[in-house]
Amino acid sequence: MDEPIFAIVGNDTDAQRRYFDTFRRSEHLEPEKALLMAILEDAIHLYYKYRGARDRAGRERFREVDDWFMRESNRWLFSFANICELLALDPQYVRRGLLASAGPPEATDKRGRRAVHREAA
Repeated sequence: MDEPIFAIVGNDTDAQRRYFDTFRRSEHLEPEKALLMAILEDAIHLYYKYRGARDRAGRERFREVDDWFMRESNRWLFSFANICELLALDPQYVRRGLLASAGPPEATDKRGRRAVHREAA
């Protein structure tokens, strides 16, 4: 039982290095992937929060996040397209899901909260 664990790869002397490179790489990418997922989740939250905004600041925030989602360019490191690529997501699929689940916009007040519409009794 003193055989090394990599004896099963035979004469492939590069297998051990590739194995450990893959292991190290995936271990080091986890925090970065969590950051990318947090950016995407925050953008989705802002999209829903401000899509029905009535004040100028809220409409501007919605325009910015909507532009980020819909822009095809991947020149910026944290562009939507790059984040999707790094997270192995299809950007068009995410966009379709975002638009389909958005439904009609809800009115929000200046603080981004849903406006309450009360019916007259």
